[in-house]
Amino acid sequence: MAMNFLNPVTTQTWTNGRHLVRCVKTIQETADVRTFCFMAEQPLLYFFKPGQFVTLELDIGGEQIMRSYTISSSPSIPYSFSITVKRMPGGKVSNWLHDSLKEGDELAVHGPVGNFNIMDFPADKLLFLSGGVGITPLMSMTRWLFDTNASVDVEFIHSARAPRDVIYHRELIHMFSRLPEFKLHVICENKDDIGETWAGYRGYLTQPMLELMAPDYLEREIFCCGPAPYMNAIKHILRNNGFDMSHYHEELFGATPLEVREEVLELAEQAEAAAEEIDYAEMLSIEFAGSGKSVRIQPDETIHAAAAKLGLHIPKACGMGICGTCRVGIKSGEVEMDHNGGITDDDIEAGYILSCCSRPKGNVVVDF
Repeated sequence: MAMNFLNPVTTQTWTNGRHLVRCVKTIQETADVRTFCFMAEQPLLYFFKPGQFVTLELDIGGEQIMRSYTISSSPSIPYSFSITVKRMPGGKVSNWLHDSLKEGDELAVHGPVGNFNIMDFPADKLLFLSGGVGITPLMSMTRWLFDTNASVDVEFIHSARAPRDVIYHRELIHMFSRLPEFKLHVICENKDDIGETWAGYRGYLTQPMLELMAPDYLEREIFCCGPAPYMNAIKHILRNNGFDMSHYHEELFGATPLEVREEVLELAEQAEAAAEEIDYAEMLSIEFAGSGKSVRIQPDETIHAAAAKLGLHIPKACGMGICGTCRVGIKSGEVEMDHNGGITDDDIEAGYILSCCSRPKGNVVVDF
């Protein structure tokens, strides 16, 4: 008689969307960095591509705020996921998370999304470059490679302010001590005021320093995350040495840069000045099936702007097609979507768009 030794797995796996989760644990990584661990009420497999992120839906002082954070844990530990947050001086969200989010609290998250991940860009030789809390997506990648016994050559270079500010230091040392093909390099800008000695690299990452740590850096797939000046310095070194930038990847999401905000304001002023010259017949109809409301907009306006004109609130965070928060379905019609990784090809194939960066090509019916 045949015997079945395998039981079918019935646990559900999350997909890009809105999910209710509960904070189950907090870990103080350094003096100003804390990790928050989340799970679902019913067992749920949180699979994602290492390096991707989620957007938290928060209520702070009666105001709804959306904020994106990289998942710092690995999908190799699938029944929970974590984010690691640095307390920023004056940071409304980071300070609230540190001061108010505690074990047992429930909140909604959107995601996971993001093109910055190692699964979409496989390589035998990797170079991870991180500065400060920018280590979080690279830590997710490293944990995944370690847990899955991946046969890859990893050079991990991390820059921190001081020895006490090196996030995940003990875990990094543990992982890299067990795999000879994984090499760890830590650079500290300053020594600790408390007198702790530091025998490693000091100062800022420079080209001579990079060549000492990873002599073959031009032959590697590079993943970089950190403050903008840090990433700009890295790109300057790479371009000056003829690196093929198609093999360079960086984390993009965050606060809208000043130049982007100024460009948006300028475009808004130009649109307002030209509004009177536009023929009403050239405007396009945007219908929202869920509410039964519709509005006519100019071809260069977004679906999200159309909803706002009707008083419909589609949740939005980044406004640049990065976070994926404003995803909606399209029942009919076509749009031109200029996104930055906040939606997957599968979602697009299934008829979803990011409303913040989608402009109609004709009349459109939105499933919202």
